[in-house]
Parts: sequence; structure tokens; C-alpha cells
Amino acid sequence: MTADHYRSATTAGVFITFEGGEGAGKSTQIRHLERRLVEGGRRVLVTREPGGSQFAEAVRDVLLSPDTAPLSPLASALAFYAARADHLDAKIRPALASGAVVLCDRFSDSTRAYQGAAGGVDAAILDSIDKIAVGATQPDLTILLDLDPAIGLARAQTRRVTAQSGAFLTADAFEGRQLEFHQKLRQGFLALASAEAGRFAVVDAFRNELAIADDIWQIVSDRFLTAPRETR
Repeated sequence: MTADHYRSATTAGVFITFEGGEGAGKSTQIRHLERRLVEGGRRVLVTREPGGSQFAEAVRDVLLSPDTAPLSPLASALAFYAARADHLDAKIRPALASGAVVLCDRFSDSTRAYQGAAGGVDAAILDSIDKIAVGATQPDLTILLDLDPAIGLARAQTRRVTAQSGAFLTADAFEGRQLEFHQKLRQGFLALASAEAGRFAVVDAFRNELAIADDIWQIVSDRFLTAPRETR
């Protein structure tokens, strides 16, 4: 991706996705970035995957339920992409067309990492599906919150307990996988970031929440919000 592809959030929609393993802090950092963008006078849509539309939320309930019978990685990828196609049509594309900044908790890179790198689906197959379901609506920027999977899983467990005032919630279908699966995920995400360095920004998620938020704000500001310099 060239610098010419990056768009000013003041004049056109900008699509920013957040990726990372379990417990990396994506939703927390999305909230911080949303607040700063809104304070700067920008319209923001916060959404998530799987989810974001009525159909996609129904798919989410099935795919993430620990009670759902295990699907093959390819079947799972196809279901995620079906939800993604509807999400794009119902919410993401209209928001971008209206000039909003879209902040999405996970997108196609999660499918490439979960079902691809960790699940074994060939990357060429996923790329072919992506061309059909997503097409040109690719993220302008992807923030990868990188964290040791063991730490992330411990954070996720704490979050589940806190969310229910001490009652333990069952891990979803992906959180409950073995540590080896989550280690493959991390390596998959890092490989994607290395292959598309112009789109990705890798952020160390093993730090203070506000320090991470400041780094993300700087990244977004530098790419989209800084007024172009005048040439003489």
C-alpha cells in the first residue's frame, strides 16, 4: 500500500481494524481511539466481527458458542466470510461512503490467522474467498496488538470473571483452545504484519493501557489526520 492510498479522515471515510490474540485489549483501545476522534469532531462507527449486522450477530452466536459442534477450519472460514459480506453491505460500506471513520474489532486478518495460520486452511483459498466477499473494501490501517498468548489468555479469564461479578463464564470456542493454538495465532498475525508492513502497525500490548492508547493515537494522527505540508 502506498502513501497515496491513505485518506484524510476529514474528507473521506477511513477503515481501521484492530487485530490480536485473546485478551490483547482490542476493545479497550478502540474505546480510547473513538473518544479522541469524536473529541476532534470526527464521526465514528465502532463495530466488530463476527457481528455488526443482524445476520452477522446471529452467526457470531453460533460460531463462538462452546456448545456448537466443532466445525472444520474451512467451514468456519466460510461462515465468517458470509457474516463479513453482510456486515460490509449493511454497515461498513455505508459508513465509509458517508465519510465516517470505521473502527472494527477484527476483520479478514483474523480469519487468515485463526482458520489459516492456526487452522491450516491454505492462504490462497482464503485470498480467493476474500476477493469475492470483501473485494476492494480493505482496511486502510490495521493495528496489531501483540501480546504473549499465555498472558492474553490469563487476561481473558479475568475479564470473564469480572464481567459477571465473580461468576465464572465459560471460554468461547476459540479462547478454550490449547496454548499451542494461540501461539500459532500470534505467529500468524506477525507474519501477516511483516508481509503487509504498509498497512499494519504492530503495537506492544504488554504495557500500560494509556501508553498503548497514546501510541495508537500517534499512529492514526500521522497517517490520516496530519494536514499535508505545502510545497513551494
